[in-house]
Amino acid sequence: MLVRLADERATGVLVRDHGALYLADGQVVHAESPDAPGLDVLLTASGRLEPGSWAEAVAQAGSRREVARFLVDSGQVAGGELEICHLGALFDAAFFALAPASGPSRFRYGVAHWIGRVRPVPTQVVEREAQRRSRLLDSVWPYPAVDTAPLERSPHTAGRAVGPRRQSLLDLADGVRTPAAVARKLGRPAFNTLLEVRRLAAEGLIATPGESVLPGQSMARATSTAPATSTARAASTASGEPAAAPETAEPPSVLDSALLRRLRDALEATL
Repeated sequence: MLVRLADERATGVLVRDHGALYLADGQVVHAESPDAPGLDVLLTASGRLEPGSWAEAVAQAGSRREVARFLVDSGQVAGGELEICHLGALFDAAFFALAPASGPSRFRYGVAHWIGRVRPVPTQVVEREAQRRSRLLDSVWPYPAVDTAPLERSPHTAGRAVGPRRQSLLDLADGVRTPAAVARKLGRPAFNTLLEVRRLAAEGLIATPGESVLPGQSMARATSTAPATSTARAASTASGEPAAAPETAEPPSVLDSALLRRLRDALEATL
């Protein structure tokens, strides 16, 4: 369906089981999923924007669907910075929205998101990036059950030193919170959190549901009996109304910025 919508240069929202993609003239201008923190969470959790400032932007410009423009025009966020952050949120949510679904996909013509246009992305770029992320997750630890199950620390973690970013994730692995809940609590992109969870599971620091691989067992042996790959799944709703206010061991925030700048440059070259 996404290919057809791109070919006809459709404008509206594609609603799927795990999220929604907003299109304008056949390109993706926004994405949202209950499994991925939104632009508001990413901006406020990083300290770049005060929660009150975000609420003011929604109140002032939400009805005009120009929240992004308001943030830039009011000098609260630089244009380039907002583009990069929005691209990160878009690709993050699109990964979940494009996950295999059992329910029907529905397209509502003419619906626009209240954030407004920031940087349109061709549908094929969004789909290709979602597929790349799925392959990356399975190359790290091919057990997708850890993506949606409550995170639980392995009993073998005592005395094992980890960096501060990983430790903050492990501190929230309480047997109740899922990776999506942890990402929202920490204000980090959901995919980055999933990737770190898979790495921690591969190292035996996070328990893998239904998996009996012991710490120290070789990765080759573990993957020889790995189940078929699948992407993260969660319930989703999409309304279009304002809501209340990678492949290396580099820190996710640094890696994201570099990747998104390259994506932005590549998009500009196609215009």
